[in-house]
Amino acid sequence: MTKKFLLEVKHVSKHFGGIAALDNCSIAVEKGKITALIGPNGSGKSTLFNVISGLVRAERGEIYFDGENITNLEDYERAKLGISRTFQEVRLFSNLTIEEHLDIALDDKNEKLLRSFVHSTKELSSSAKQVLAKVGLRKELSTLATELSYGQRKLLDLAIALARPHSLLMLDEPIAGINPALRQKIKSLLLELKKENETILLIEHDMNFVMDLADYIFVLDYGKVISRGFPREVQRDKKVLEAYLGK
Repeated sequence: MTKKFLLEVKHVSKHFGGIAALDNCSIAVEKGKITALIGPNGSGKSTLFNVISGLVRAERGEIYFDGENITNLEDYERAKLGISRTFQEVRLFSNLTIEEHLDIALDDKNEKLLRSFVHSTKELSSSAKQVLAKVGLRKELSTLATELSYGQRKLLDLAIALARPHSLLMLDEPIAGINPALRQKIKSLLLELKKENETILLIEHDMNFVMDLADYIFVLDYGKVISRGFPREVQRDKKVLEAYLGK
């Protein structure tokens, strides 16, 4: 395994009902960089995210994370190793507050009893406020998830992913469906996280957002990587234009 890569996906394949969602797919994510995964709808991006995070098991291929083969690990085991992600559809508990969501993320469930002797409620609340300030969500900790707008729920989802102990942040369409001002806020946040040496893998359909943000891009179509490279290289690739425009 090349040391500079935090994540390597090697020749992964996955079928659903005889249809290849992923077909001999390989990507690599460099430490401290923002890597983007793009492609038309149905190209396999979310399936690849699910395979990496362990929600879907690959039929063939291998996945390496920080030098360790995690191909056969469960999703919670991968999360413990430092893979934290968001989802295209925000997944929050309607009956929980902002603070309760973040407390779950900040307090590992398998060590909760032990950690309760060390971490007071006051300390957890302070950590929750810090991560909320980082993402720019200005709401009281007692606010229920159902009381948040769609954009605020996206920010809370991002805050939860950041709050979990991690070394890889996976973001599935972080700006989908939100207003331009919030898009710019999230873009600035991701650039700030990169300066802090965060490693980010993201899926996004907004090409202007991706081209301005990503250090390196992988393009999927029909489950295959059809192009890879720096933003300017990908923009000039005829295979990418054909995939998006059908030319």
